[in-house]
Amino acid sequence: NGKLLTMTSKEFELLLLLVENPNKTLSKEYLFNKIWGLESFSENQTLTVHIKMLRDKIEENPKKSKRIVTLWGVGYKYEEI
Repeated sequence: NGKLLTMTSKEFELLLLLVENPNKTLSKEYLFNKIWGLESFSENQTLTVHIKMLRDKIEENPKKSKRIVTLWGVGYKYEEI
């Protein structure tokens, strides 16, 4: 909508990775490894927190996200609208 956003480098990397793969489900492990460069993904909340911060910035209603969609038990995908 032309609104300027301020975000951290990790938020930007995460958003870019999602946007570059529209409508494609990316696993939590894949996203975590690509952004943080760590081989061992644990159920820590780092990725979840960054997804929430992105939703707060880009969604009209972050609690009912239309762009960054959660696929429970699988990962996330960016839906073009």
